[in-house]
Amino acid sequence: MPGDSDDADDEYGYAKASVEDVSTVPNPTRVKKELDEALGVSEFGLNYYEADPGEDVPWGYHRHPEHEEVFLVLDGELTVETADGDYVVGAGEAFFVPADAPNKATVTGDVPARFVAVGAPKESDWAVISEECPNCGEETDRESEVDGDEYVLYCAECGAEVDRLLR
Repeated sequence: MPGDSDDADDEYGYAKASVEDVSTVPNPTRVKKELDEALGVSEFGLNYYEADPGEDVPWGYHRHPEHEEVFLVLDGELTVETADGDYVVGAGEAFFVPADAPNKATVTGDVPARFVAVGAPKESDWAVISEECPNCGEETDRESEVDGDEYVLYCAECGAEVDRLLR
């Protein structure tokens, strides 16, 4: 019956996936599910997140030079730090980030958040992280490695450890 299959085997390539059945991919939030990959989407990114208070999305203050993004908050609250100030985005609200606009979202409030991030064009979803290093003072990208159940972030300029995030 149409609409009951998780396979894209019909004439047009329709696809359906259960969010619950999509595997969580490594990232600094409790749950990140790449729904675009599960569905075979080629033109835009679609990620589902569950994150606890204090968790950042993603690694830090960043920008996507050629990629627009929208956060749709389903439950909880995000505070999005931008070059123009902070925006609080609650359940039932959406927030648009233009291409090349710096931002960092953090789950705020007392409850976990569930939200969706949609971005396009998909092939331009790479990010430039730019935060001041507390060790050398330079505005640089971050490098990372996994240490047990944490991501360890290092300054790309001087190599100093700058943060640890639970994974």
